[in-house]
Amino acid sequence: MRRTIQWTVVLLTLGVIFSGCETKTTNIDIDNDKGEAVMALDYRDFQGAATDMIESLLASGAVDKKDGTRYVLVVSRIINDTMQHVDTDQLVKKIRVGLLQSGKVVVTTAVGIDGAEDKMSMKTREELRGNVEFDQKTVAGKGSMVAPDLSLSGKILQRNIRVDKKTQRVEYYFQMSLTDIKTGLAYWEDERIVAKRGSNKSVAW
Repeated sequence: MRRTIQWTVVLLTLGVIFSGCETKTTNIDIDNDKGEAVMALDYRDFQGAATDMIESLLASGAVDKKDGTRYVLVVSRIINDTMQHVDTDQLVKKIRVGLLQSGKVVVTTAVGIDGAEDKMSMKTREELRGNVEFDQKTVAGKGSMVAPDLSLSGKILQRNIRVDKKTQRVEYYFQMSLTDIKTGLAYWEDERIVAKRGSNKSVAW
């Protein structure tokens, strides 16, 4: 019995010691994050790359329409060619939001490389047309969808470079292109590089 009590005391003591060493969870002010940089991509990298791309695209005049109306944009394939499991929507969504807020572009979700992003546009047409339970005047008619004018595509690349025995450099290349669908010509292209230097022991994926 005494030995059992002793082991219990030891385990409780160890539990208190280890729990005291744990890092506390805190909220991050994403607009003023002073946290240390990491070798992998984080939200700050995507935010910075997206902001730069939006500013570059708007400054280029590629989305300025002479009549003041807005271009219809469709998002093509954004390739992740890094060693990380990156959701490219982290980059694309920020760019889309920025372009929409500019008032110069609208985005279609009715068409995409892997099918419609929002399948409801077509689903409602298929299920509601001719359905007597719905007022047909409120159902979208044929020929009412708007085809895209421009296509946004891109790629994220990663390059690891050994600097010396203790140091490595990791470079991330954010590449984007805006193509006129009618002509197939790229009206705008840009590249932003995020470079990081750190310990060889750090994992970049």
